[in-house]
Amino acid sequence: MADTDRQVVIITGAGRGLGRAHALEFARRGAVVVVNDLGAGLDGTGKADDPAQQVVEEVRALGGEAIANGSDISDPEGAQKLFQDALNEWGKVDVLVNNAGILRDRMLVNMSIDEWDAVVKVHLRGTFAPMSVAAQHWRELSKNGEDVDARIINTTSSSGIYGNPGQINYGAAKAGIAAMTVIAAQELRRYGITVNAIAPAALTRMTENLNPNRPQVAEGEWNPGAPENVSPVVAWLASPSAREVTGRVFNVRGGHVSVAEGWVAGPTEEKDGPWTVEELDVVLPSMIADARANSLTNGRTPEA
Repeated sequence: MADTDRQVVIITGAGRGLGRAHALEFARRGAVVVVNDLGAGLDGTGKADDPAQQVVEEVRALGGEAIANGSDISDPEGAQKLFQDALNEWGKVDVLVNNAGILRDRMLVNMSIDEWDAVVKVHLRGTFAPMSVAAQHWRELSKNGEDVDARIINTTSSSGIYGNPGQINYGAAKAGIAAMTVIAAQELRRYGITVNAIAPAALTRMTENLNPNRPQVAEGEWNPGAPENVSPVVAWLASPSAREVTGRVFNVRGGHVSVAEGWVAGPTEEKDGPWTVEELDVVLPSMIADARANSLTNGRTPEA
């Protein structure tokens, strides 16, 4: 497989965790990177320049090129500045990796509207706004006769596509990102733009408190929870090998990778005319009994 051949890659939320791992993976493969990060806390509050700049220095230590960007990418003007910074520095953008996110976990009965809005804004609008800027730019290039080979790689979650109690705001946003990925792929393919998503599982500051009984990995041993395990899939989706792959969501954790298969129409009954409630009282229970159970949080179907 060919390397990234000096691709210009924008990565949001790249100051820590998965985003940092992606930045270093792309740098090792010859890409130049825009490291976007507000430097906010896990709940989205606060701001600091250090995380993004530290990753820039790590990329440069590998012999690569990178610049830091502190824009709020959930804001349209921030998303535009992010993209423009890359154009100003290198004259093009090839890949957009939407990775930024926060957590404000709480059960539905206890969640405030502010906790809902904050998470949905960062994840859902923070994916939409950069996608919109990128898509408009690449569409214009395509309409001007250029051969566009551009990639958008989004970050969804098992909480969104399979469900996880206590994360109704985060899960709803991540489910929305999966839907956005499928729809944008249908809309943008004609312009030479692919749109895919990953549903990663890794040990980062967003997940380290979710399982306090997690077994410890001895120093020097392979760590299935390391964010670096996820990044090769992201790099592959940006590579020439994936030029025809679009509209897909991939589960990635440790050494596991799988294609997430979306909602499908299961057991079906049809009639000529509308159903009555009394008829449905007979038909629906048997259909439900024949339907495949919803997937578990790990994406697998429960054993019957």
